Amino acid sequence: MARLKVKYEQEVVPKLTKEFGIANPMAVPKVVKVVCNIGLGEAPRQAKLLDGAITELTAIAGQKVTVRKARKSIAQFKLRAGMEIGCAVTLRRERMFEFLDRLISIALPRVRDFRGLSAKGFDGRGNYTMGVRDHLIFPEIDYTKVEQPKGMNITVVTTAKTDDQARFLLQELGFPFAKS
Repeated sequence: MARLKVKYEQEVVPKLTKEFGIANPMAVPKVVKVVCNIGLGEAPRQAKLLDGAITELTAIAGQKVTVRKARKSIAQFKLRAGMEIGCAVTLRRERMFEFLDRLISIALPRVRDFRGLSAKGFDGRGNYTMGVRDHLIFPEIDYTKVEQPKGMNITVVTTAKTDDQARFLLQELGFPFAKS
């Protein structure tokens, strides 16, 4: 069982029930899924760039990724509907907890000049989205084989009703939010 899942069940759930006065154990907020996404604007012109992103995101997530295609044609970007422009992966259950554990304990401390995660990433419904400028912070990536550093978005979807519940949940799991 993942280390973060054990921490959630043994430490975080009792704190959440006490903090927010939740009587029903099924109503306690929990992390449902994590979505990692790499969007590449140059992908239609450089197919090799997309292939590299797919292999790197697969290594980071430990799961096969899906290729994302453009929904609309945009002439100014020389983009046609159906062109491959990025890749994404959705993590659930054990893989999700293992990924979050690696993100919190290994990857985020490797970010240069890291001052904490922004609290502005909450969407009003209890979900948190953060951007990583350089995917090389993950130890699974061999930086000698990477042609160009890529940014990625990581979305943590929770069952929390409010941003306060979600923030408390993620803080207790170990997310290093910036002091405000």
